[in-house]
Amino acid sequence: MSFSKDVKEELSTQISQARHCRLAELSAILSYDGKLIPVKHGYYLRLQTESLVVARKYFTLIKKTFNINIEISIKIHSYHKENRIYSLILRDTDSIIRILQATKLIDGELKDGDIGKANQLIIQNACCKRAFIRGAYLSSGSMSNPKKTYHFEIVLSDYDKAVQLQEMIQTFSIDAKIIIRKKYYVVYIKEGSQIVDLLNVMEAHVALMNLENVRILKEMRNSINRQVNCEAANISKTVEAASKQIDDIIYIRDNYGFGELAEGLEEIALLRIQHPEASLKELGAMLIPPIGKSGVNHRLRKLSMIADHLRENKEE
Repeated sequence: MSFSKDVKEELSTQISQARHCRLAELSAILSYDGKLIPVKHGYYLRLQTESLVVARKYFTLIKKTFNINIEISIKIHSYHKENRIYSLILRDTDSIIRILQATKLIDGELKDGDIGKANQLIIQNACCKRAFIRGAYLSSGSMSNPKKTYHFEIVLSDYDKAVQLQEMIQTFSIDAKIIIRKKYYVVYIKEGSQIVDLLNVMEAHVALMNLENVRILKEMRNSINRQVNCEAANISKTVEAASKQIDDIIYIRDNYGFGELAEGLEEIALLRIQHPEASLKELGAMLIPPIGKSGVNHRLRKLSMIADHLRENKEE
């Protein structure tokens, strides 16, 4: 099962005890997923999903909130034969009006097609906003596998609905953005910690912990990789510097000799040749009396300057 489906399965088991929160969640589901389809003597209301657990959540919310039974039909997906499409259908016009008025999605008559955006009266409380976002994700949302990348999105066909949802998510200090993908408007979040925050808003606590575990492991791996890369770069720099110092010292020895060098320079030159792998600190500790890293570096720089001067004179 994908991470996205895991989240939906967890959210599908949650039925709020507060009627106002159930109405808010239903408002999102009906607004994003509901269609009013005209028939000879009125309309019927249809909700569709490819998830059995989501279909069960739709059914339970309507039954618990309105004590209305709703038909469920199943058909095979025309393109993906292994998938099923679950359709929840309500044919009683009075019941449809009762539900849509309670969720504040209509004021008067029914109109065929998509149902309008949610009324602000239904999502005034923070708890109702949480429920609404939960319903939005169940009907139109998805998440990528956090082991690969962080991406949360809810896909909507209406710009005003997308803006309303974006603003609602932002009330929880989460930076949701909108992009256009073909003819759809996608409300999305790409930052891992903010997706964690949104899972908390929707009360998907198991998924939240699973995502946090993935983030911790990824951060540990990234930290180790950064440390290894840093150490490798430092080793490479040290090896290159030591190699250059030895080349300079050998050039001085072969073309000038160590006899004319100051005592401190001759001593460090011999130590560097004898201990090519030693750090500056280690070289300094070998001297009598010992000197610090900066003192060793100063002497080696002087040797490098002497070697460069000898090379210039030779070229002339």
